[in-house]
Amino acid sequence: MVIVIPDLHGRADLLQAAVELYPAAHFLSLGDAIDRGPRSLETVRLLMELYAEGRATLLMGNHERMALEGVKWYQQYLGTHDLGDYRKAVEGMKWWMRNGGESLRREISELTLERFPKLLSDYLEALRRVVYVTEDGEIHDKLPGEPSVLVAHASPPVRHPEYPNPESAALWLRPFEGPFALPEGVVYSIHGHTPVRVPLRLGRHIYLDLGAYETGLLAVLPVTVQTLSTVTVLTGRGDARRTEKYPMIGERISARAVAVKPDEPTRQR
Repeated sequence: MVIVIPDLHGRADLLQAAVELYPAAHFLSLGDAIDRGPRSLETVRLLMELYAEGRATLLMGNHERMALEGVKWYQQYLGTHDLGDYRKAVEGMKWWMRNGGESLRREISELTLERFPKLLSDYLEALRRVVYVTEDGEIHDKLPGEPSVLVAHASPPVRHPEYPNPESAALWLRPFEGPFALPEGVVYSIHGHTPVRVPLRLGRHIYLDLGAYETGLLAVLPVTVQTLSTVTVLTGRGDARRTEKYPMIGERISARAVAVKPDEPTRQR
């Protein structure tokens, strides 16, 4: 069974709850596991443990893309010693810090380009952008020759005036910029990125991000190709009323709630 997990933003507790609820599953993270929330490094550590065990496929979100910018240019600078590359690295780091990365600096007081955590670097290197899941639970990097579900952080990979590279567009586009064309053979697609009030379907696109870092609500979805499974919403610490500020777009999809208590097994209600 493949379970899609949307934007965690440092909610290691909700990730652990999902692992306990689905002990035999393969987890497909939509990205944005870091920033904003309280325990980004712990969240990454848990994801990387699952990845090392062959139990997780990790996708890039726009927050990971921002985290990568400074590191990418700094690694280039170490080879070229070109101060232009170093300036780009510093600007990339500032871009990330302004957009959520500062929460990681609260976890790691000496978070710099020169002292970038190996765990976080390894995580960024492990990320993919767009995958396809077939009925047998196999996860493919390329469009398979059978019906599948497309999974990417923000949207399907499409050409867009602001993002000439379709795989970059898949990290940034919002639902109101669609609907997005799906490749032939793709039955529907699954995304996070844009917080929504409840798990929603807009056309053939499913949106799962419920703002877990502040609401305590994490919507996870078992992937089935020909039918749409029921979403499980893990409910932990947070203010669920904050979902009221998120958009209600498209059509509500079937969901069940499972309460999560700190340091206790999950229980269905």
